[in-house]
Amino acid sequence: MSETVLQAGVDIAGLSFDPVTVSEPLMWLVLAAFLGSVAVAQYDERLARPVATVGWGLFAVYWLALAPHFILIQKSVVEGLGSVIAVPLSLYTGYLLWNGRESLLVLTRAIGIMGVIYVPFLTTGPLRQTIIEAVTDQVAFLMTLTGYEPTVVGGLSHNGIDITSKQYPYENTFWFGEHERPITYTIILACTGIGSISIFAGGILAVKAPWRRKLRVLLGAVGIIYVLNLLRNLGIALAFGLQKAQFFPETVMALFGLSDAQLVSYYIVDRMLAQFGSVIVLVGLTWVLMRELPELTVIIEDLLFLVTGTEYDLGTAFEKNQSESGPATPGDD
Repeated sequence: MSETVLQAGVDIAGLSFDPVTVSEPLMWLVLAAFLGSVAVAQYDERLARPVATVGWGLFAVYWLALAPHFILIQKSVVEGLGSVIAVPLSLYTGYLLWNGRESLLVLTRAIGIMGVIYVPFLTTGPLRQTIIEAVTDQVAFLMTLTGYEPTVVGGLSHNGIDITSKQYPYENTFWFGEHERPITYTIILACTGIGSISIFAGGILAVKAPWRRKLRVLLGAVGIIYVLNLLRNLGIALAFGLQKAQFFPETVMALFGLSDAQLVSYYIVDRMLAQFGSVIVLVGLTWVLMRELPELTVIIEDLLFLVTGTEYDLGTAFEKNQSESGPATPGDD
């Protein structure tokens, strides 16, 4: 993510607030409710349903609070639309759970596990620093393979706000000084791929399947996402930093409300190509993973029902793969 698109807050109808700050306590409440439902489900799934229902209600409020961040600050079509859609979907999920659709407890468990993986990176400075610096170093190495010698710096500021020293006090910014006004591309937590990794890990670990098979699929998914994310950062950094995607600048500036023409390459490569491309890649990866771990179909079937209102039987489509995997051996589960 470019450091140039980070802002301090947003003013909506005269009310000034920081959506991320407002959403943080909600995040902890959601995680507590989801994990609480997982614990209660070990004894009685009927009692777990109301706990999970509360969690989904809080999840809707969480996305409602965070939506302005993606829409007005990040100006991301994919993330903004996703956050808006997540509000009614979360409420609908809670409604279905309350009325007895117990299969949604698996999806609830998946999101709880996802939070256990992601939240430590979000809230723990040393852990966050480790992954951001690792991704920065690896992207820098990939740049050298393309023939470009990157300059990595730290301590940058934007609009008078020293965002690097306050939030990321380490070197994670690529400096492109070839232009009249230097361009910077800063690696932050959202650029590390840990969000996508935690989503897939939560789903894989939440389903009931032999542990050896789950771990094999998990390692494959993590490896694929991590490598593709490095390539994504490489493409965005070079296209933006070297201004290689200055296509239809006036149209793009009008579409995103930009005042700086240098940001056109960033918005084309990241906000348009990379984000929409990531959705397509992750959908394809999900299909591949279901072939290796058909138990994931219970989560995907519920997600499809939430979106379309139609029941699907994906388990039948992957029945052959499940039988070929063979019965679980003792100690696998």
